[in-house]
Amino acid sequence: MSAAESEANTLPRRSAGRTGAKAARSYPPSLAGEPSLPYPAIGRELAELRHGIPGVHGCVLGGVDGLLITHNLQTEVDPNDLAALAATTFGLGRQVGLRLGQGEFRQSTVRNDGGYLSVYAVSPQALLAVVGEDTINVARLHLTAPAVAGRLAGLLAGDDAG
Repeated sequence: MSAAESEANTLPRRSAGRTGAKAARSYPPSLAGEPSLPYPAIGRELAELRHGIPGVHGCVLGGVDGLLITHNLQTEVDPNDLAALAATTFGLGRQVGLRLGQGEFRQSTVRNDGGYLSVYAVSPQALLAVVGEDTINVARLHLTAPAVAGRLAGLLAGDDAG
């Protein structure tokens, strides 16, 4: 794998020398441009999930480092904050799996008075976070989202990225 191919297959990372403001984001060439739509196929997957399950307010695709890759949120929630929350959820879930000897993180759901946040592993570097209202059919979400995460993993790896 060439250096350019390796760089194209990595997720955005914080730049060194953060100055207190938001860290600069550097997107690989395949994700360059507007971070809200890195490629149409990813946007289609997120849209199908949002429209296919009543009560889903939107999805965030983010890195395990908490950086936003893309989103289709239909709420006032800051997608950057949600990407960071998903990474925090991943970190906790990963520690639980390690401490209990249960293996790698796959999924976690948090229920609050007004809704749900479910986080799914997409790849070792990416997470899918889904925000929904309290009336969402969580069982349907848990049946649908892992397949979406699998397809997203293929897209991020460069399989059928169009």
